[in-house]
Amino acid sequence: MPRMSDKSKKPKSKKVDKRTKAPVELTGKTYDRELQRLQVELVKLQEWGRIEGVRIAILFEGRDGAGKGGTIKRIAARTNPRVVRIEALGKPTERENTEWYFQRYVARLPAAGEIVLFDRSWYNRAGVERVMGFCTDQEYWEFLREAPAFEQMLMRSGIHIVKYWFSVSAEEQEKRFQARIQDPTKHWKLSPMDLAARDKWNEYGSAKDIMFEHTDTDETPWWVVPSDDKKSARLNCISHLLSLFPYVDVSPKLTRLKRRQKPSDLVRPPIENQRLVPMRYMR
Repeated sequence: MPRMSDKSKKPKSKKVDKRTKAPVELTGKTYDRELQRLQVELVKLQEWGRIEGVRIAILFEGRDGAGKGGTIKRIAARTNPRVVRIEALGKPTERENTEWYFQRYVARLPAAGEIVLFDRSWYNRAGVERVMGFCTDQEYWEFLREAPAFEQMLMRSGIHIVKYWFSVSAEEQEKRFQARIQDPTKHWKLSPMDLAARDKWNEYGSAKDIMFEHTDTDETPWWVVPSDDKKSARLNCISHLLSLFPYVDVSPKLTRLKRRQKPSDLVRPPIENQRLVPMRYMR
């Protein structure tokens, strides 16, 4: 048998998963750089899921002002809205109140190749509905019994369920509420329901603990995102989400554009005949 060379004896180096690096300290432009990098990875996840027909439902829960919406916005910002969509259901209609509780959420679950971001979800019943008295005790406890079975059924059907709880302190929540009052563009974020919930901090805390006790399962666990620092929370959540799926880069390799068509001798109508938006701003 021929003798192996020293080069052939050399052990192969282990590949380092770039998605599981050591913690990065956010200073200066680090956040912008990391967000851009992670958003590129999200596009890869999107394309892999679209081609492979993967179905992903991501639930975002937490107290008002915890940073759910900001994270959802960053996840969806660079993705294809035909593939990654946001579902933020409002108050149930009179008809929906007569349906099976989960029914209106079932209609919004992902089809093959889709990712759905639920900005609040069926866990409204375990949170706001319980605390604010919008459901009966029987409906509440029945939900806690049904939710794990419902999610297991979805998982067995091939839908990936990911559940995030954004955890914010009372002090940080108060600062964010005050900032919303000062910023006219954020007044819509402070609803009468938000203000009413502000006086029920302990009740919401108790409801969250009971919810976790009954619905934090090995099949569909709750992942807690510390969110007193919004930027860290966004990056940590996205990084963790990416780590859950064995996606690969299947994006088409673009090299160069073909030579574009030359303008023809087509006679076009005068631009003056068109209704132009008033040019109030120019560069």
